[in-house]
Amino acid sequence: MGVKMKILVAIDGSKDAGKGVQLALDIAKTQGAEVWLLAVTPVYPGIDLEITARARDSLEGKLSSQAEQTLGKAKGLFQTNGITPKAMLISSGAIADEIVGMAEQEKMDLIVLGSRGLGATGRFSLGGTAMKIISHAPCSVLVARENQ
Repeated sequence: MGVKMKILVAIDGSKDAGKGVQLALDIAKTQGAEVWLLAVTPVYPGIDLEITARARDSLEGKLSSQAEQTLGKAKGLFQTNGITPKAMLISSGAIADEIVGMAEQEKMDLIVLGSRGLGATGRFSLGGTAMKIISHAPCSVLVARENQ
């Protein structure tokens, strides 16, 4: 059959990212692709100056826990459909940099992500993270949008 297509699915729990998971599942089923799930918990520069160490650790723990739950749900959906994805959680770094870096490192053929993340607003805007990924990705990028 040859080399399998490799798909990196960036997830954050948003509706658009959920649509991306569905699209990646459809592609993986038809192409027999290898799927990697990636949730990146954001790092907020300068947060140490604004909150106590205990509050920072609590925030990081909550973000990490949410990312693990989101990864678990997506992984379960793929497994239910006969695909065993590799699941990863990266807890530090800029989100776009981590996604592009993973795509480069693992020589991905496709990155699938939502058009806007959990905190995005604006009718005509593509999220800043999505724009950075599109601009710097070493492969094709599929940007998913949940029907509204």
